[in-house]
Amino acid sequence: MTPVSAYQDQRVVVTGAGGGIGAALAHRFAAEGASVVVNDLDPAKAKSVADAIGPRAIAVPGDASTVVAEAREALGGAVDVYCANAGLASGGDAFADEAVWEAAWDTNVMAHVRAARTLLPDWLERGGGRFVSTVSAAGLLTMIGAAPYSVTKHGALAFAEWLSLTYRHRGVSVHAICPQGVRTDMLTAAGSAGELVLAPTAIEPDAVVEALFDGMEKGRFLILPHPEVADYYAARATEPDRWLSGMNHLQRKWESS
Repeated sequence: MTPVSAYQDQRVVVTGAGGGIGAALAHRFAAEGASVVVNDLDPAKAKSVADAIGPRAIAVPGDASTVVAEAREALGGAVDVYCANAGLASGGDAFADEAVWEAAWDTNVMAHVRAARTLLPDWLERGGGRFVSTVSAAGLLTMIGAAPYSVTKHGALAFAEWLSLTYRHRGVSVHAICPQGVRTDMLTAAGSAGELVLAPTAIEPDAVVEALFDGMEKGRFLILPHPEVADYYAARATEPDRWLSGMNHLQRKWESS
């Protein structure tokens, strides 16, 4: 007899699910027997992914910051798993426009905060819920040429950590997915910096999803689809000047390319 998935009949929301990691997450949860809300800012992309998945998927387009209430209604009144996957890969340096910084902060951090505010009362009352944050390795490390992205992804990781340490004893599971390069439109948008740093070891979205499901089964907070990121993270913490020198070498290589 085939074992029943842990996600059978679970109610799942995936933001930024019009392509890439989000679409892969939506397909996998539906394949596991969950009902899935496919959210994307682009209505046509949300509908296309939901149609491809079939009857277990419902397209709920719109801003990820405000989708929870409508998604919960579409799922019959409750959400069991929330994947805060929508993100902006904002490039630029310290001189990037204020609007670029504000948009990155709003999407990469505050959308997660707003979702948690809406989800937590129900999760704490019934003693269970799962929050999955797509952070990126930039949240553990950094990314050359992308100050707004790097800084706000650090914020996304910090918020996920805070959720986990605050509510894990009350049944709320939190996972932070931190891949390096993933073959999506976001990698293409990273331009020459992405080609230098991320493209050589880029993986498919399905590999990210596989790492998440393995991590959820084992109760891990930090999901590292590129295992080598753990070593980079340790080096950053224990030998910061050496690590910064190495990153500066990459910066100079990028500037001269």
